[in-house]
Amino acid sequence: MQDKTEIFFMEMNSPDELIRKDSCPMDLKIKECITPQWQFNRFLYQFIGGQWKWFDKLTQSDDEWEKYVSSENTRTWVAYEGGSIAGYYELIKKENVIEIIYFGLSGNYIGRGIGGYLLTHAVECAWAWNAERVILNTCTLDHPNALKNYMARGFKIYRKSEKK
Repeated sequence: MQDKTEIFFMEMNSPDELIRKDSCPMDLKIKECITPQWQFNRFLYQFIGGQWKWFDKLTQSDDEWEKYVSSENTRTWVAYEGGSIAGYYELIKKENVIEIIYFGLSGNYIGRGIGGYLLTHAVECAWAWNAERVILNTCTLDHPNALKNYMARGFKIYRKSEKK
């Protein structure tokens, strides 16, 4: 078992830095959740994040979830393939910085070549939301290829930290 978790803070400072992945090996449909449904966001967080020990929001109340999801600064997209949830991401806007706050694939879709395609979509949506900078973070608890995927799309590490 790992004693320390290494956290990587990453950024992209221009849309020109995006290294796109335009092809997807399956018929993926990516849809924005226009009507806020905090219960659905909580489900996605647990469904996707459970395998990677996402725990920071597990203790939040229904009211906290509703406030978070209903904010005009929160947007959510879900990727579907054959009617099933393949992955999702959430963007948070803080002034003109857009953070990809959550990004992940469901277990059945990991390793099938869609991570780069979905991340390209997330970054494009972030820039289209009037971003001056796009940020995200990942850690050593995430999928072993997460950091590689972020770097392959053009993100650069600007800070590292450790957590016990």
